[in-house]
Amino acid sequence: MNFRSSLRYIPLLTLFLLGSCSQDFLVETNPNAIATADYYKTENDVLLALNGVYNALRDNSGIAEGSGLYSEERSDNTGRNDNQSNAGEPFQFNAFAILPSNSYLQTHWTSLYQTITRANYVLAGSETVTYAKADTKVQYQAEAKFIRALIYFHLVRKWGDVPLVTKPLTTTDDVMTNTFREKKEKVYAQIVADLTDVINSSLPDVRTSADKGRVSKVAGNALLGQVYLTMATTLDQANRAANLNQAKTYLTNAYSKRTFGLLKEIPYADVFDVSKKTANPEAIFQIVYKQGDINYSSSIAANNQAQGETINSLKTATGVGGNVTPDLVKDYEEGDLRKDFSIKYANAAVVKDYFITKFRDASSTAGTSGYGGNDWLLIRYADVILMLAEVNLYLGDEATAISLLDQVRDRAKLPLYAVAKSNAAYSAKYPTLKLAILHERRVELAFENQRWFDLLRFFAPDELVTYFRAKSQADFGAAQLTNFGPKDYYYPIPFNEYKLNPTGMAQNPGY
Repeated sequence: MNFRSSLRYIPLLTLFLLGSCSQDFLVETNPNAIATADYYKTENDVLLALNGVYNALRDNSGIAEGSGLYSEERSDNTGRNDNQSNAGEPFQFNAFAILPSNSYLQTHWTSLYQTITRANYVLAGSETVTYAKADTKVQYQAEAKFIRALIYFHLVRKWGDVPLVTKPLTTTDDVMTNTFREKKEKVYAQIVADLTDVINSSLPDVRTSADKGRVSKVAGNALLGQVYLTMATTLDQANRAANLNQAKTYLTNAYSKRTFGLLKEIPYADVFDVSKKTANPEAIFQIVYKQGDINYSSSIAANNQAQGETINSLKTATGVGGNVTPDLVKDYEEGDLRKDFSIKYANAAVVKDYFITKFRDASSTAGTSGYGGNDWLLIRYADVILMLAEVNLYLGDEATAISLLDQVRDRAKLPLYAVAKSNAAYSAKYPTLKLAILHERRVELAFENQRWFDLLRFFAPDELVTYFRAKSQADFGAAQLTNFGPKDYYYPIPFNEYKLNPTGMAQNPGY
């Protein structure tokens, strides 16, 4: 389903926009479907529809745990070496050889817009019912706006200018009118507006264990801070200082609401421990999975495991597991406890390589089917702390930036920055504080689908080309680094979307 068709239907699992036959004498109604206009009657209807928006986040073609193809595999952290016919299209992402006709790219685009469509229907439908408490409406709308903003943040960073739709499209004319690429600056303005409503809402600052996975004000502040930081580093530099100060404000707001002191109080392994996830103080926003449940369990632990290994899951693995580039393996410092937790070398004859071990559930409840209970962390405090370090660096406060960087290094049992930079090998690899922060983000957040977005933020397009081409080809397997060029800063517009309106949906340069 492409952008046009995906926006024509109410995106709830059991609800569809009803059509009718042109002949007056024949009117058929699907008894298992409810017309959009007839659905929203009570505030519970709004809640159920909102739950459908959250459910859309679980789509691995969108931003869920299995979506690394669209971000992490685009970076220098991971990829795939099988470029044969059965893996040709996925290989295009890591090899910087992606075509507008790539079916995975189309599916990703569609998934993202389907989630936005669900949010738009909730926001419109929530206006038509009566609430026992006014705050209930405000909170439901804030949750939908957060998810819409989150998805648009993914879209604008991956494609630049994209269609901006903030209401249900119920007619062909509606769809045609909205099938064009809006300037990225306007998309960012909508993201900021949505998140501003979130942080000014009556949502709780943090969620209780029973409500883990739902939006909070802390999540709104953290995401808004990241949005302003991205705007400061990738948009018109005339607004750089103002955007950086806004980023500092909202990231600080999120950081000040933490329920712990220093990051070292939370062991790194505990952040990903399935048995401790409901009380994980570092988690800010996550997609919740249910251990042992065939429909709602996590599969990331089993899917990443290599043949002959049992560290991730009791499910027997037959493949090579989650790929790790030698480039990343070599970026871990000696003694970094995150390396031993996050990756492992597999000795099976068909592997003989590192695989991802960061996400584990080898419990009896997950069993030999690999129905794990890992939650997918979209925002956590180490990410916020390192973004604050980045912001303070840009604002000229290196002392504060270093103190924040040191919080993360201290938990990893690594020398603090002042000591590390006196090491010749460290200072040669990371000669500036900026590169030291980028390095720390890489090893701290590896395989959490942050790396590609970090690279976009830290480097201008021409700088990113230089950065990639300076790397060793031997550390990237079959993916050719020489393929990387300025065009790869953005994805191509999927061909099916371009066809809808070749003028309004003009292709990105280089494709």
